[in-house]
Order: sequence, then C-alpha cells, then structure tokens
Amino acid sequence: MDVKNKDVFDYEYDDETGTVEINMLGSIYGASIEDYPEVMSRVINVLQEIPEAGNVVLSESREYEYEREQIHLLREIANAIRDISAQGYLSQDIKRDKCSQLYDQHLPEVQKIVFDQLRRDPVGAYVKLIRKERHLRQDKNHAYPQQKRCIKYFIQDVIKPVKNTLEDCEMIQRSQDYLTGYHVGDREIYREFFHPLVRPNFMLTKYMSLPPERGEEKDRYTVNSDIEVSVYQVPDQTRPVYHVDPPEFNLPEEKYKLLDAARRFMASHQPDEGEFARPDRMNEVFENIGRDMLRDIANQMNMQLSLDDLDSLTSILNRYTSGLGVLEILLTDPKVQDIYINSPIGDSPIYITHQDFGDCETNLIPTKEEAESWATRFRIQSGRPLDEANPVLDTETEVSGGRARVAVIQENLSPEGLAFALRRHRSRIWTLPLFIKNGTINSIGAAVLSFLVDGNRSHLFAGTRGAGKTSLLSAAMLEIMKNHRIVTVEDTLELPIPQMKDLGYNIERMKSRSVITQVENEMTADNAIRTSLRLGDSALVIGEVRSDEAQALYEAMRVGAVANFVGGTIHGEDAYSVFDRVVNDLNVPRTSFKATDIIVSVNKIRSPDGLETYRRVTGITEVRKEWEDDPMKEDAFVELMRYDSEKDELVPTDTLMNGESEIIQRISENIKGYKNDWEAVWDNIKLRQKVKEAIVEKAEEADDDEILEAEFVNKCNQRYHILSRKVREEYGEPDSERVYARWKDWLDRQV
Repeated sequence: MDVKNKDVFDYEYDDETGTVEINMLGSIYGASIEDYPEVMSRVINVLQEIPEAGNVVLSESREYEYEREQIHLLREIANAIRDISAQGYLSQDIKRDKCSQLYDQHLPEVQKIVFDQLRRDPVGAYVKLIRKERHLRQDKNHAYPQQKRCIKYFIQDVIKPVKNTLEDCEMIQRSQDYLTGYHVGDREIYREFFHPLVRPNFMLTKYMSLPPERGEEKDRYTVNSDIEVSVYQVPDQTRPVYHVDPPEFNLPEEKYKLLDAARRFMASHQPDEGEFARPDRMNEVFENIGRDMLRDIANQMNMQLSLDDLDSLTSILNRYTSGLGVLEILLTDPKVQDIYINSPIGDSPIYITHQDFGDCETNLIPTKEEAESWATRFRIQSGRPLDEANPVLDTETEVSGGRARVAVIQENLSPEGLAFALRRHRSRIWTLPLFIKNGTINSIGAAVLSFLVDGNRSHLFAGTRGAGKTSLLSAAMLEIMKNHRIVTVEDTLELPIPQMKDLGYNIERMKSRSVITQVENEMTADNAIRTSLRLGDSALVIGEVRSDEAQALYEAMRVGAVANFVGGTIHGEDAYSVFDRVVNDLNVPRTSFKATDIIVSVNKIRSPDGLETYRRVTGITEVRKEWEDDPMKEDAFVELMRYDSEKDELVPTDTLMNGESEIIQRISENIKGYKNDWEAVWDNIKLRQKVKEAIVEKAEEADDDEILEAEFVNKCNQRYHILSRKVREEYGEPDSERVYARWKDWLDRQV
C-alpha cells in the first residue's frame, strides 16, 4: 500500500495474509494501540468491518505490527459491542413500567460507556460499569420502594448483561489483577497486553522493541561500539532471549523519514550481477552514493547533521541497501556461533547459538521479501544455482566483523519455502593462546599439538557439528613455519586464507565443487586434491573430508604429501568413529587409513543442567600402523592426551609421559639432537608450553587481548623458531632454558 497517497486511518486488507495495514502518516495521535485511545478505537472499528482480519499494521515512518494473539483481544471487544447492540440491552424499548425517569437518567451514561468509551478504553469502560453498579446499589439503600424496584430492574436488565458480556472477553479477564485502585484513562495496563513488532520503513525485518515479559537480564554487552545486546532468561522457558538493540531501532522520527527517503532513491540504483559478485566494491559504491544522498535530502528537509550523524546514518543505510540487513548485526557479534532462519519465513523469530548461553531466540523476525533478497544475494555471489533443480545452496559470506558458511534450502526440498543456516566464523584467525584462554585446550595440549604439526604429521580434526573443528585446524595452521608452502582445498571457503596471506604465508587456495550443489564448471574435490600434488612441495589442508575426496586425500597422504603437514576436518566423536566413517562410509581401504597419524577430537561438553555447552579438545590420539582389520581391537588407537571431566582439561597419558609415542619418536628421528633422546623431546614440548602460557599471561597482565590474536602470536612463533636456531648454532644443542630466556626477553620488550 502506498501510504503517502492515503488519508489518516485509511486502510487496506490483504486477504491472503489476513493483514490490515492502516495509514498513520500525518496522524496527530501516533501509531500505537496501547498508548492512544483514538488509535485503539479506530482499530476496533476496522475489526468490526473486517472480522476475519488477523494482524494489524500501523504504518508511519515505522510499521507497528500487532500479531494475531494481540488482535484477538480487540476482536473480542468489537464482537462484544456488536452483541450488546444486537441483544438490545441498551435500547430505549428496555424501559420498565413506572421506571422511565430512572432509565432516562442512567441509560445514556451506560450507552456512552459502551458505544464510545469501550472502543477507546475497554478496561476503563468496564471499571466505570462496576462503579456505576456500586453507586446504584448504594442509592438503592436510601430509595423509596418504587425506586428500589427500578434500580433493581436497571441493574438486572442493563448493567449485568453488559458486564457479563465484557467479562467473557480475555482482555477483561486478564485485567482483573490490575483493577484495585485503577485510574480510568491510565494506558499503562495496555502496555502489558500489546507489544508490537516494529519495522522502520527502510528495513524489512520486524523487531520486538521491548524486553521479554518477566525476563531476567543475564548478560549485557556492546558490539561494534553502538549495538547493545542483552540476554534474558524467561521463567518457564529453557531457551534464553537474545535481545539486540542497534542504533537504527532508536532513531528520532525525522531521521527515520530521512533514511526512508534515501532508501527509496537508492532503490532506483539496481546493482548488476557483477557488483553483487564483488560485495566489497558494491559496498563502497553504495556508501558513496548514500552519503551524498543523505546530505542532499537532509538539506532539503532543513535538517542539520553532524559528521558523526552522517557517518552513522550512512552505515545504517548501507546495511539495508547493499548489505545483509540484520544478518550483518548478528554476524558482527563474536559471541554468535550459528544463525537459523526457519520456514515459513515470518512465522518465527531468528534463532542463534550463543557462545555463553547456547540456543537462543532473538527479537528479530525476518520478512519473506527480505529472505528472498538474501537468497538472491547468496546465489549471485557464489555463482552457484538455487532453483527447482538445485534446491540447496552451499556457500559463504563475509561482512565487516564476521564470516559465515551459508546453507540455503528452498522448494522443492523445503515445502514451506526458503530457510537458512549460517555458521559464523571469526573474522580473525583463531590461535592456540585464544583457545587456552577460553578453556578449549590447555597449555600442555597446545604444546603437544604444536610439536606434532611442526613435525609434519597427517592430522584429522574430528568432532560433532559446531564443535570447533575448522577453528582448531586454523589455529594449528599458524604453527606451520613460514618456510613451508601450503595448498588448501575447500568446497565452501571457511579457512582464513586471506588473513594468513596478510601474515606473509606462502599459501594457495583451491575451491572445489560442492557435494550438494553440483556446478559443472567447478572441479570435483578428489581431482582438486590430485591437482594440488602437482603444485609443488606443499603442506596440504582439506576444509572438510566428507565425500569422494577422502580417497584422494589418503592417496596424497601416502604418496604425495608424506613429508609435509596434512590436515583436514571430519565429522566424528572420537578416533574409532573417524575410522568407521572413513572406511565404511567414504570407502577408503583399511590399509590406506594407516596414513592417518594423529586424530584430534574436539567436542561439545554439556553442563549438568543441560543448559550450557562448552567446546573442549577431548583427545589427541595417534594411529599406529601394526594392525590388519580393526584398529580398536588391535590397539592401534593410542591416546597421548585425554579429557578429564573432573579437571575439565586434557591430561597426558602414561604413553606420552613415558616417551612411548611411536609418532613422536618418528618425528624426533628427523631432528638433530632429538633422536633416541626422549628427555630432549619432552623438554621441547615443555618449552612450547611455557611459550604459550607466557603469551596468555602477558595478555592478562597487559589487559590486551590483541596479544592473543594471530598477528602477534605469529610473531611469537617465528621468533621462537629463529631463537631456537641461533641457540643451536651457538651451543650445538637445543638448550630450552636459553631459548626461553631470550624469547621471554623479546616478549617483554614487544609488549
């Protein structure tokens, strides 16, 4: 509906959605049922004209949508007014003989209460009826017999039927606890019943502006300096509420009008597919256009904008034109891990998985129009189809502050239409010190993993969905020395390769065909892996092992990349489940599985009450080679570290402590000074542990988490290797005390 050309209170009804949209532009009352009696009265009138209406939208510079359950309260009032009129309770014909004078005195007041005030203030009208009845009963005590009879008839014929009709309405029933001392005209009670979903006209997403009723705030923090996030626990509800409050939800009306006007102008610039394919370029173009547009329109509206105002409004406008709207807000929050948007779009809020609170529902409800816009954006950016023949799209997206893997499904797979799942990744690379700080792994576990990666072994990082496999693999890649070349193969780009290139790594990324979305001009994963072996001597990293690429990966492990680090992620809870998946599901020969050296298991650990989850590395297991049929029965899976639930950390096993690890022994055979000297090897692992611990301690001491980030951790790792080489050259042996002393001195000077 084009509300600009409608009079105030004009409405249109969409019989397909059951939604009435009422124009409130130019209204002197505002657009709120709960705050303005005139608005409530108009809505009740509309419901009498369109009794089948479900939702009501009051459209101003923002749209206020009242959903079916709330409109039901008003529809009952509308029906009550109709029923009271139809039953003739307030008709002049209801007068009893000899009671005309009393009826003429009191009936007009009751008629006004019902036909006027009841539409504007149902609870107030009901209270007035109660008080009217009370006053009549008091008058009855002092009346002569005929008056007493007339008062009795009036209460019986007029007051009680009307009051009983109202008491059948849910709103009146729910208001009973608020009536003691109630002041007629007080609108506060309606704010208990009516909580509209709000959507500025320049946005497509609706949001619940008020916190959940009776919600207890468990956490509050700020994202990106201007986005307020609160997490509420609601009684009798296991799922918390993630309530986000970005600046665009709280602007003055004049700025909403400015943004809406600018968005309409921006809509005339339709980006071509080339701009969609280059979101960085599209954002830059739209930002420049939007800034100029906002400045010009503000001047036309005689609105003064500071530079900060202009920057803020430009950012908001860009978010809802060239950007992903509220998805950008969620992806910017580093504590958001997963985002779920279920079909049918608009029937339920966006759900997220939160780092600290697990599964949460948000105060955001997307619209079908916005979902279709997202699907188009992801399809064009990926270059992959999303249609009836290809109802699944597997791709990735990136915004300022966050990256995500995106899965989209549509009809025919999803009978109720589009649905989305986004797995958020950090915009920066995970590091082992970061994992130490958040408890995913302890310092000795990180040290053992660092030694194994540095020893160029083949690793599979296993875990359940969302356990953190890819993040841990990324952190492990930072332990690879920079004098090694790295080739990666992924069907969906999740590894932080651009960031590693920025750190100076010699790295080549390859993108293979998705096992879900079949794109003929993309190379299959197994062929991509075989091609990687022709790109020179390189470490090989596979984003996820899940299909035909498994056989090629093991081929690479056995013949092409055996002298370098090989890594990948795979679904599996522990070492045996990895073997079962690789051999029985992915058809890799049993003997080929022996090319696996190390399986690192990372899983979600639940709290005793089941309401919280924690990500923990639960095991580091070596795969021995002397077995034929079943590595479990033939003791080929040997734990080097296992998770202790009482200590909530990894602990070394006797196999590791006694120097009985065959994989570590093979690594030491290729390092001068370590062969047949377990004490020297363990001394090096302990040195790595001290280095990791010192980084975490220095970050805490300096109150600077930047020390834990990849840029600084990478410098620490490189300095460790350089000093190790210098000490070996000077003293002829790897003296860990001298290495650490020099490294620690360097660290203290750096911070």
